[in-house]
Amino acid sequence: MTRAMRVPLKLGAVVITGVFVSRHIPPSVRSHLQFPRGMLLAVALLCLFSIYWSIAAKDSKPTKSSESKWSRGLHLALVNGGVLLLIFPVPGLTRRFLPANHFVVAVGLLIEAAFILLAVWARRHLGTNWSGEVRIAAGHQLVRSGPYRLIRHPIYTAVLGMYCGTAIVSGEIHAPIALVIVALAYWRKIRMEERAMAETFGADHEAYRRDTWALVPFLF
Repeated sequence: MTRAMRVPLKLGAVVITGVFVSRHIPPSVRSHLQFPRGMLLAVALLCLFSIYWSIAAKDSKPTKSSESKWSRGLHLALVNGGVLLLIFPVPGLTRRFLPANHFVVAVGLLIEAAFILLAVWARRHLGTNWSGEVRIAAGHQLVRSGPYRLIRHPIYTAVLGMYCGTAIVSGEIHAPIALVIVALAYWRKIRMEERAMAETFGADHEAYRRDTWALVPFLF
């Protein structure tokens, strides 16, 4: 079975499991877990992005060196936990920080979609150098094309922007809390990746670092 087939089947299994489990949740709790239409669209965009990302992951060079399994596991735990908190309305954290109206939802969806496109653009320029973990690939190159001309970590910029859009669609206080968790996870990963790139490319990476921003042009 190809990777392109496995990913939709896994997502389908998760959905079916969720439907089965939801039937056994008390109605008082189930009411908190029902998504409005805007959040359903936001989650659908995240699912489409996950499918593309999983398919694109097969296009990667062999690993020369990488972070430990413990380090990778910690990152995944923080990000996945943050995403769950971002999506699901947690009882006690449903107070709104944005008004519930169609304009706010539309803005959030547009932001999410725009940053998904940025992630795809950056992924295509990174090519076989990409990896989900902090690693140096065999024959690794210092990419400076596309969005990498301005920012060193455009995929992380895109992921954080995508989740910001989802948080706007949600409008509930659990969403910005989730963003803080995810941002901390990527801040840690950026520091590790910068060290690995500096050790590998030396003066070339230092020159590249001086001419670019980490995440946001003219800010950071």
